[in-house]
Amino acid sequence: MSDEIHLREKLRKIEALFAGAGTEGERLAAGAALERLRQKLASLRRSEPAVEMQFSLGDQWSRRLFLALCRRYGLEPYRLYRQRLTTVMLRVPKGFVDQVLWPEFQELDAALGQYLLAVTLRVIREEVHGDASEATEISGALPRPRG
Repeated sequence: MSDEIHLREKLRKIEALFAGAGTEGERLAAGAALERLRQKLASLRRSEPAVEMQFSLGDQWSRRLFLALCRRYGLEPYRLYRQRLTTVMLRVPKGFVDQVLWPEFQELDAALGQYLLAVTLRVIREEVHGDASEATEISGALPRPRG
């Protein structure tokens, strides 16, 4: 099984977990899981006012994932004029962010981050140099060169 196929399966399982699927069949039905989450959002919108929330997402992969996740739930992410590209604004019930959106994003982001790191290290090892490890940590400062 390729790494990408494994990542896609993991993302589907994470989505099913946050949708609260009750049976294995439901866990595999991504469409039904998404519909339950949308219904939860609609319910929270009726019982809880939407608030403007700001998110700072430091890398483009996390930001793009977060934007796609928001749009999947019918949310409309935006930035205010002159805000940094790393900033994402949403008008959404806080309960939906706390219970569904942010926890699901964190799980998906961690899975995507692991995948991207593995691919990056593999490419570096194969195309640049076999040792892609971190720099060696030494204690104390190096002596200053004379000159």
